[in-house]
Amino acid sequence: MNILHAIILGIIEGLTEFLPVSSTGHLTIVEKLLGLSIDDPGVTAFTAIIQFGAIVAVILYFRSDIGRLLAAWGRGLLNRPARQNDDYWFAWYIIAGSIPIGIVGFLARGLISGPLRNLWIVVAGLILWSVVMVVAERLGKQTRPEKALTLKDALIIGLVQCIALIPGVSRSGATISAGLFRNLDRVAATRLSFFLAIPALVGAGVYEGVSEGGAVSSTVGWVPVLIGTAVSFVVAYASIAWLLRLVARHPITVFIWYRVALGLVVAACLTTGVLAAT
Repeated sequence: MNILHAIILGIIEGLTEFLPVSSTGHLTIVEKLLGLSIDDPGVTAFTAIIQFGAIVAVILYFRSDIGRLLAAWGRGLLNRPARQNDDYWFAWYIIAGSIPIGIVGFLARGLISGPLRNLWIVVAGLILWSVVMVVAERLGKQTRPEKALTLKDALIIGLVQCIALIPGVSRSGATISAGLFRNLDRVAATRLSFFLAIPALVGAGVYEGVSEGGAVSSTVGWVPVLIGTAVSFVVAYASIAWLLRLVARHPITVFIWYRVALGLVVAACLTTGVLAAT
């Protein structure tokens, strides 16, 4: 991997991480187009680590919200009356909703970095999850604001987030769809999706950096990783406000035609031999 590859992939990560189009799916497709070995442990680790840049952008963007949630959570741990604060419970819901993907991601790490790194899987994820997104928009009543969030909601959405470990599904697409199925309004579902991304992607990036550090050094190099991470941070931070408004104010079905079209194009390339699946 060279510096240009890292910059291209960093831009793609920053633009797609928060849209329901699957950043991992996009990175996998473009990595293959760039001639990289998508099932190489170093490339797999690179894909996970550069997501950290986009998450740092989220942390900075939501720093006041995060500070308020942490303060409310800390006060609630020490003071029973403080537990009446909605922020105290929202913080717990983020923690609870993050547990499933931590467990599943660790147990299925071999599958995630191996068999799932296949472009046919990406095609299936892009097209099939699009159907789920359409149903979620049509059936979701969107009558429940963020304050109506419950522990059951957080656990269900957290479990659905695990499906996004399949490239092509989309983490935001999975969590927002789950929120809509729980009748949360789109703003509440989108905000929860952003907050659930922080522990999920930070954990994945740190784990891959530690466990696959040798592979990164030998096949990718840490300079491209650092550049890709920095670029993803800059692009994500520059576009996050627009992306949040877009996802929150428009039905997620506006992305369906793009997802399906991309899936069909990649499928055609695989069928004709223009691209190899792995």
